[in-house]
Amino acid sequence: MKFFKLLYSLLSKLLMLIILLLISLIFYFSMPIKTTETVILPQGSITKVISHLKAQGYALTFLDTYLLAYALNPPKSGTLHIGTKQMSRIEFLKKLSTAKEAIDVITLIPGETRPIFLEELAKRKKLNLSKLESAYAEFSSYKEAGIIPETYHLPKNISEKKLITFLVSESEKKYKELAIKHLQKYDKKEWLRILTIASVIQKEAANNQEMPIVASVVYNRLEIDMPLQMDGTLNYGKYSHVKVTPKRIKTDTSGFNTYANKGLPPYPVCSVSITAIEAALKPAITDYLYFMKNQSGVHDFTSSYNEHLRNIRKAKAF
Repeated sequence: MKFFKLLYSLLSKLLMLIILLLISLIFYFSMPIKTTETVILPQGSITKVISHLKAQGYALTFLDTYLLAYALNPPKSGTLHIGTKQMSRIEFLKKLSTAKEAIDVITLIPGETRPIFLEELAKRKKLNLSKLESAYAEFSSYKEAGIIPETYHLPKNISEKKLITFLVSESEKKYKELAIKHLQKYDKKEWLRILTIASVIQKEAANNQEMPIVASVVYNRLEIDMPLQMDGTLNYGKYSHVKVTPKRIKTDTSGFNTYANKGLPPYPVCSVSITAIEAALKPAITDYLYFMKNQSGVHDFTSSYNEHLRNIRKAKAF
């Protein structure tokens, strides 16, 4: 009888200890933790991850290490998106084990220039503009148009060098694919000429449908050694959004002034879309030498200079 009483007493105490332990664990894992929208985690063991977080000010213990190692999925390395800035300890640990890498979405618009794009990129992602420019000069084969315009998904906290390497390498893949498809080879000297023509088309065409026709005007003028005389070539570099005036045409002494210089600009004037590149590769077959924007916002094309003058007068009448 005494044995059973003793056993009952021991079991009661053990049960009480278990209950107290459970209450303590519930209290511990329900304690609030302040965090940030994103958390940067190193590669390595759970112990290394916990040590890194503790160094960042997170009050974590061996219990958190055990839970992440054996009860939850190990967290990924990199910049992880956590979301809310305050949550319970268990919610935080669950977030760590399931969080995906945080990303930034950036878009390069067709027709934008490298200096403007990199400047905006530096401001938005809080990066060093000089480092971005240096990385671009190191990795791109083209002074302009080395990054194809589209939307990119990039990890947060990516370095300037890795960011530019990614953008340029992705663009090079597409350039090579297009070149082999249309030219059976990717010769960068030849492709520079295609990109330069495409950039003129990009700046001048009112829409995608006009691009092959504008391309035909460019090629027709080049063939007869006629100056391109196109305003869009003067919207190079830092002048991307600057209105081209008669004064600018008279005073710009660069190779981009196609009023003062025959032939193509020295290199592309802007980023170019695949549509513009394909127009440069497959221009429409026309005898057009002139085009003028009409009241509808598109262009009137002609091979007659007198008709071109009439189109100018019509445009100015509105």
